[in-house]
Amino acid sequence: MTYTVNKRKGVKKLREEILRSILDNLRESREPVTGTELAQRVGASRQTIVQYIAILKSRGYDIWSTPRGYVLNESSQGIRKLVAVKHDVEQIREELETVVQHGGKVLDVMVEHPVYGEIRGNLNVSSSDDIERFMALLKSSNAEPLLVLSKGVHIHTIEAPDEATMKKVLEALRTKRFLLEHHLGKEEES
Repeated sequence: MTYTVNKRKGVKKLREEILRSILDNLRESREPVTGTELAQRVGASRQTIVQYIAILKSRGYDIWSTPRGYVLNESSQGIRKLVAVKHDVEQIREELETVVQHGGKVLDVMVEHPVYGEIRGNLNVSSSDDIERFMALLKSSNAEPLLVLSKGVHIHTIEAPDEATMKKVLEALRTKRFLLEHHLGKEEES
């Protein structure tokens, strides 16, 4: 759908229609929607979509920018917990698989940077396919994962449908020694 400025409508009404259309597209999609897809659907440029997403975020909409596109997060599907972990780059896949195989979803990754403070990246990983896509993107982009900025220490927001599932996820991470609590004190001993 392409929008054109109509003298009767005006620019503000047109902008509100486009914003509503973007929200509708995000609400109706079960998968992330790329900026290019949104641009084609509403008849705007990719850069304009970025600006509209910023406006929607400033209005309080919880829109996540993921490597696969935009996601409107309107409601949590269960419980969420911030989990501090530590591992090296070679263990990223194993960590994600551990969470997903036990019924959890990794929503994001955060690191503490000495200059910039908290840096956060959206992951939204809930299946083996999501893990494969993420790992392929990490490899093809030649980008360093955030954990390299903090010597492997990072925090994930993990979501699970219920307390029992969350407990299983945390126990599996503990067993595989991913939880930061396992590493505390080891640096002082060395």
